[in-house]
Amino acid sequence: MDKLVSKLSGGSSSSNDSKEGSSSSSDKDYVDKGLDTIEKKFGGGRINPDDPKVRAANEKFTDAARNQVESMTGKKVPSKFSN
Repeated sequence: MDKLVSKLSGGSSSSNDSKEGSSSSSDKDYVDKGLDTIEKKFGGGRINPDDPKVRAANEKFTDAARNQVESMTGKKVPSKFSN
């Protein structure tokens, strides 16, 4: 599981924390970090996941996905994966 998280978060978390503000890195869960990594890798440089507008849109998207999973399964998603 740690290998998957490492790959989704783009490697070591220390390099990500140095680029981002401390408040934004504490708000990111695994799903947010994974989405940011996908945007960086496949966005062709056009998407900056650290931009506040993009961050807000991503948060809405991941929250909606979490709510959909919870409504379909009837179980709470751990905050570690999606807060």
